[in-house]
Amino acid sequence: MQFTMAHANLNVLDLPRSIAFYGEALGLRVQRDKTADDGSFRIAFLADGRSGCCLELTWLRDKETPYDLGDNESHICFVVDDYEAAHAHHAQMGCICYENPKMGLYFINDPDGYWIEIVPERR
Repeated sequence: MQFTMAHANLNVLDLPRSIAFYGEALGLRVQRDKTADDGSFRIAFLADGRSGCCLELTWLRDKETPYDLGDNESHICFVVDDYEAAHAHHAQMGCICYENPKMGLYFINDPDGYWIEIVPERR
C-alpha cells in the first residue's frame, strides 16, 4: 500500500490576498478553483509546478473573524534552491517571523498567521 500526498489545507479570511501572498512569497499559482453554487465557500488549489502537491486555500463566506490558531506549531515546509535570495526576498516582504540560523532555517507567516518553514536544499 502506498500513499501520495495530494494537498494540505489552510482556511483563509481573504482569498485574493492569500493567493497574492503565496504567489509573491513562494511562487505558487492557482491550478484550479471551485466556488459553491450557493456562494458559501470558495477553494483555490495552488501549486509550485514541480512537486505534484497542492496547497488548498479555503474561504468560507460566513467566517468574518480571524481563525484561532492557538498554540499549535503545525506548519508547512518549503525547500528552496537559493536560500540566501529567498531570505532576502522574504525580509523585503517583511514576513519573516522566526529565524534559527544555527539550524539553517527560518519561518514566514502568511496574512492569516500560518507559519511556513523555509529550508535550503540539502545536497
